[in-house]
Amino acid sequence: MRLHRALLARPRRAPRPYHVLLAATLLTGSACTTGPTLENQGAVTAPPGDSKHLTIGTAGFTESDLLAQMYALLLGRAGYSTKILSVTNRELYEPALESGQIDVVPEYAATLADWLNAKAHGPDAPPVGSPDLAKTMTALRRLATPRGLTVLDPGKAVDQNAFAVTADYARQHKLKTLSDLGAAKLPVRLAAGDECVQRPYCEPGLKKTYGIDITAVDPKGVGTTQSKQAVQNGQDQMVLTTTTDATLDNFGLVLLADDKHLQNADYIVPVVNRSRAGSKGVTNALGALNTVLTTADLASLNQQVDSWRRLPQDVAKTYLESKGLLRPRP
Repeated sequence: MRLHRALLARPRRAPRPYHVLLAATLLTGSACTTGPTLENQGAVTAPPGDSKHLTIGTAGFTESDLLAQMYALLLGRAGYSTKILSVTNRELYEPALESGQIDVVPEYAATLADWLNAKAHGPDAPPVGSPDLAKTMTALRRLATPRGLTVLDPGKAVDQNAFAVTADYARQHKLKTLSDLGAAKLPVRLAAGDECVQRPYCEPGLKKTYGIDITAVDPKGVGTTQSKQAVQNGQDQMVLTTTTDATLDNFGLVLLADDKHLQNADYIVPVVNRSRAGSKGVTNALGALNTVLTTADLASLNQQVDSWRRLPQDVAKTYLESKGLLRPRP
């Protein structure tokens, strides 16, 4: 499950039985281990590995599936053979990445930094992810390296929490940013997950950072159809969603800019098992995506899968071909 600071939950299709079996195998293999699984094997100081047979992990929701498919295609072009494993729980796939059962995973910089920090220092440890990408990457790499993990460079695409209102509401009150909404002193009923009342990036942050008058949180979920419909019909005034939500137009909604940077730097980053996939070959192959993939691109790709019902592998292949990263088959 894709979690933004333990706030967001995305709908997803049930994994195929093969994936369930493999996920169960990962759970069995990791249940009896504690702490970094590679540190005690000398993997941290060993030279970066270059296995030609790589397993790519996906967290099982649309965006993660798309990124995994693009990683597989780019690595295949570079001469690697790959398979994709769907493991819908970070508690499973991150230890599997450390142990080498999974070699590559698409991740989110700030979310993973905070997750690893809590794993290392306890659930009450102060967060290390922040709106500052450079600081977030420094903290993430400091936490990942002792676990035998290498965090590759982030690209342009970022998937953050975001807030949307109807286009009519924005025009009526001259709103383009969350600061505008705070300055307007309008009472706002917010459609979101029930966790929003406690999360610093949701209701408390909107009040403290922007001065927005949140009168109530309507617990209809994060970016769900029900939440968006509640804003569309005027029951609520604003909805919590994400920056890669491509369905907003369908409900007449527009995002308000996070102009004071309340949200953390959840840029897309590939994370690899250093002893198996820490080579320049892997780094260069996956780094090619950083030159093209934007947040808007990612939203469009999500839409093609979620709304147009195209297969992630077909959408990924078409996109990479359109950007010149793959040669179309004759």
